[in-house]
Parts: sequence; C-alpha cells; structure tokens
Amino acid sequence: MTRLNGAQALIKSLEHEGVEVIFGYPGGAILPVYDPIIDSTIRHILVRHEQGAGHAAEGYAHATGRPGVCMVTSGPAATNIVTPLADAMLDSVPMVCITGQVALAAIGTDAFQECDTTGITRSITKHNFLVTRAEDIPGTIKAAFYIATSGRPGPVLVDIPKNIVDANNPDAYFDFDYESANFDLPGYSPSVDPDLDLVDAAAKLIVDAVRPVLYVGGGVLKSRGAEALGELVELTGIPVVTTLMARGAFPDRHELCLGMPGMHGNYTAVNAMQKSDLLIALGSRFDDRITGRLGGFAPDAKVIHIDIDPAEHGKVRRPDVAIAADCRLATEALISALKTKGYPSSSTDISSWRSTLSGWQEMFPLTYEQSVDGELLKPQYVIERLRDLSPKDTIVTSGVGQHQMFASQYWEFNYPYTWINSGGLGTMGFSIPAAVGAKAGMPDRTVWSIDGDGCFQMTAQELVTASKERIPIKVALLNNAYLGMVKQWQDMFYDERLSEVHLSHDLPDYVKWAEAMGCVAFRVESPEEVDEVINKANAINDRPVVVEFRCVNSEKVFPMVPAGGSNEDLIVDPSQREVQARIRSASSESSSS
Repeated sequence: MTRLNGAQALIKSLEHEGVEVIFGYPGGAILPVYDPIIDSTIRHILVRHEQGAGHAAEGYAHATGRPGVCMVTSGPAATNIVTPLADAMLDSVPMVCITGQVALAAIGTDAFQECDTTGITRSITKHNFLVTRAEDIPGTIKAAFYIATSGRPGPVLVDIPKNIVDANNPDAYFDFDYESANFDLPGYSPSVDPDLDLVDAAAKLIVDAVRPVLYVGGGVLKSRGAEALGELVELTGIPVVTTLMARGAFPDRHELCLGMPGMHGNYTAVNAMQKSDLLIALGSRFDDRITGRLGGFAPDAKVIHIDIDPAEHGKVRRPDVAIAADCRLATEALISALKTKGYPSSSTDISSWRSTLSGWQEMFPLTYEQSVDGELLKPQYVIERLRDLSPKDTIVTSGVGQHQMFASQYWEFNYPYTWINSGGLGTMGFSIPAAVGAKAGMPDRTVWSIDGDGCFQMTAQELVTASKERIPIKVALLNNAYLGMVKQWQDMFYDERLSEVHLSHDLPDYVKWAEAMGCVAFRVESPEEVDEVINKANAINDRPVVVEFRCVNSEKVFPMVPAGGSNEDLIVDPSQREVQARIRSASSESSSS
C-alpha cells in the first residue's frame, strides 16, 4: 500500500482502469487533481470548451469501445457538460465524467462556482456519485467504470469536493490499495445471458415467418455483436435494416442489407418494416423516428425484441417474445436454436418476400440530380466523392441536420464502428469534438468529420485543440448558408415562410477561420475541383484539414416521413412519385377487391 492524497488516488485509480486519455479543462475546484496528471502516464487533452470534452470522450468511446473519460471543474463547467451527458445517455455511450465540487463545508451555501451537479445530472446519467471521503475515491472509480460498461452502457458522473483532493489537507491522505477497493451496488445486476426458453420461442416465430426483417439497432455494436449478426443473416437469409445508430453493424454492400429505415430512411427499408410479418429487433428501441405514427407502424408484424435493458420491452411496442440479454449472446443462442430446429430446411420459404424487396430497391434507389454548369455543389455528390476517395475503413463523424442524413444515406458503411453521430439527442456541434476523440483513440485511422455550417459554428474551437494536440482530423464543411433541415421543414410545412434560418456563405470566412486555428484549409465551389481537393486533404496527416464545400441551399433530404405521420405517408424524391402513386393505387385496388 502507498499513502496518497485524494488527487493522487484519483489519477492512480484511472490508471488502474486502463485509461489512456482524459479530455478536460481545469478550474478551481478540480485544480488539485491536475497536479498529479503531470506525473501520470495518462494523456490529458486540453479542450477549448467543456462541451467539447464530453463529446470528445463520446467519440473516443464510439470508436474504441472503451469508456471515454472527461474531467472538468464545478459550476458552469459542470453545466456545460450536461449536453454530452444527456447525449451519451440516449445513445448508450460508456463514459465516466469527473467534476470538481466546492469543499464539503461549502456545499449548500451558494459558494463561488457551486451548483448541485448530482441533482442536475441525475436524470441524464446512468448513475452519479458525490464522494465525501478521500478513501472512498478508489472504490467509487471502480464502481463508475463497472456501471458505465456493464449492462446497457451509459455515462456515469463522479462529483469530487475540493477538500478531499487537496494536498494541503491532512484528511485527504489514506493508504491506497486499488485491488482491495470495494463497492456495493444493491439492486444493480444486469442480466446478460438469454433465457433459452424464450430464445426457443423466438426461433419458432422465425421458422414460421413469411416476411421477416432484422431490425438492427446500436445495441448490436455496443455488444460487439456484428460478427454474430452476420452469421445469423447467412444462416437465415433474412434481410436487414440498420438504424442510424447501427450503420456499419451489417455491411451495406451485402445483398441482404436494405439500409437505413426511419424518417429519412430509404423506401425499401421503411416499407420492409411496414409490410413485415415478423420484426426481429436486436438492440433497437422502436424510436419515434423509426416508427412514425405508432398506431400505423408495421400493423401485421409480430415482434421479437432482444435488448439488454428490460425497460425497453413494451415501452413503445408490445413484443410477442422479449429477451433481456446481451445482444451478441442472444444472437449466438438464437443461431444455435435455429440450427437445432433444422433451419433453414425447416423454415418457411421467404424467396417471394426477398424478390419483392429487390423490386423496390430497383424502383426506389436513393437519387438526386447532379449539379448543372454554374451551380454550386450538391451535398450528396460531395459525400459520394469523399466516400470513394477515402480509405474504406475511414471513421466518419457528423453533426445533426441535413448533412447527417445525407452522410448516413450516401456513405457506404461496410465496417462496424466507422459511423459516429448524435442519434437520440440530436446534438448540433457534435461532429468536430467527436472526431477529435475518435482520432485520439484510433490514431492510425482516417477520420472525416462531415459538418454543416450551423453545427460548425457551435464547436469549431475544438479545431484549436486538434491543432495544438497534433490530432489530424479532416473536416468536410457542407456550407449551404442555411440551417438546412429547419429550412426544409419551413419549405415543406410552413408555406416556404423562412424564419431565422439564413446564415451566410461568406460570414464568417471559413477558410481564414480554419487557418487561424492552425488548420490547412481549402474552398471548393465547383464539381471539377472536388476530387483534387479531397485527394490533397487525404494526403495531409500532420495537422487538421478543413474543406469548405459551397453547396446549394435548395436540396432536400428524401425520402421523408412527415413528423407525426405514418410510414405509409413516406415522401419520396420528386422523380419517383409517379411510380409510388401507381404502386399505391394498385395496392388500394387489390385491397378493395
């Protein structure tokens, strides 16, 4: 055992947990902890805003599978990190956040930079702690990492009063022994192993299904279950839809991958779910962006719902079979059960269903019109060229808005853990700090941040972090001079009455701004320039690169399910609406007869 103070014990505890990187920002209440960092093996990355620390920790966790760690001080620093905590909670991202707090004796006195951090974050963390004794720090850190990474992953916050980490306080010292540190979590015992009787019941439904669909969510990636999913698909031949949080869990190039469902999913993925007679939900939560108006969602489908969090079962859609278990383990058990039943020779023939889906794919591919001479760039074209000219295992982060949807639609994701975005909370400004975190965790991989001009202006200061820390991310800034998704809604649903959505192509000057932050910067305004500049950007690996692509402001993301509408109300690209109308008319005539 070694006698340490609370600050030293905190850093040593993080080292014992295998922490390699902390994203943080110092301040008064957390300052004592920053002294032992000087002697630590842990790399500290100094962000330019506390929100950036949280999103960087998320990006690191998404890319590596290991918990991201961030550390900030009390008061406004803690409130600044609320958004990343909420984001991580909704997207089940393993993260440990350490916040400084005023001294114990000052808590409740409205002291300088005091706030009720545990109270504020209680509903947006998986769990949080207020540590009151220095000797409790090792056990609390051990508990925090266990909670963040076990069961359904999520963020955990540890709030630490300044006096228990103060080297000048004799009461802050104790005999440190991390291996012997204990924690007690009454009532917390996540179930990971599937109930085999329920697995057998699920297998029976699969054997009998005529129009089955694998509805794959982010839980497959969180469980490291992509390989098991692939084996299940090869065994069953069941088509797959991958939600926004699951892009890459099953390769887009595979003939059975239907792509992304939901509000801006493609026609085939959306309608496959609508017309299915069995939805096999793996680590997905029936989000409203997937279901549309719930009463009209997949009316003829039975549901198998596999999710490690039993609270998700029946929360939105009542399942016929609910399995509370780790997705990978449940998928492996399902494979065994199907083989025991003689699958696939014992199964119902689904070839007609697959033929129907192939027909839809041919009739309703993702489409857009190319730019004409003198017109600015189409964002879809830019993303296609980024996709084709970058390494196949490139990690892509995005902000939120049209560029996010275009990226999820037009990038081909064939590898897991290559798509990082804010799904549940929809946090603008997520992309750049998340890219910093992903690149810090995976330094040998190319990382492209696809961002919009609205999002870029929220967190661009983290490019200073990237420059100073030699983290050479690449940013594709799709500048259409508008808050694009808001404009799309105002165009379509508010009679084109545009209110407070116009930004500017020229203010700020993004190239000068990026250069001022230490980046190499380019501006592209015509299709002829696109490939050359992307190749230049990909060749620069010693500093961050920002490429501003001047885009048209008239593009809309199609397909689209209107907010509050049913998936049956899917709006396709204007060039496909005549075909869609014929199909709807034929379906209506068939139903009436």
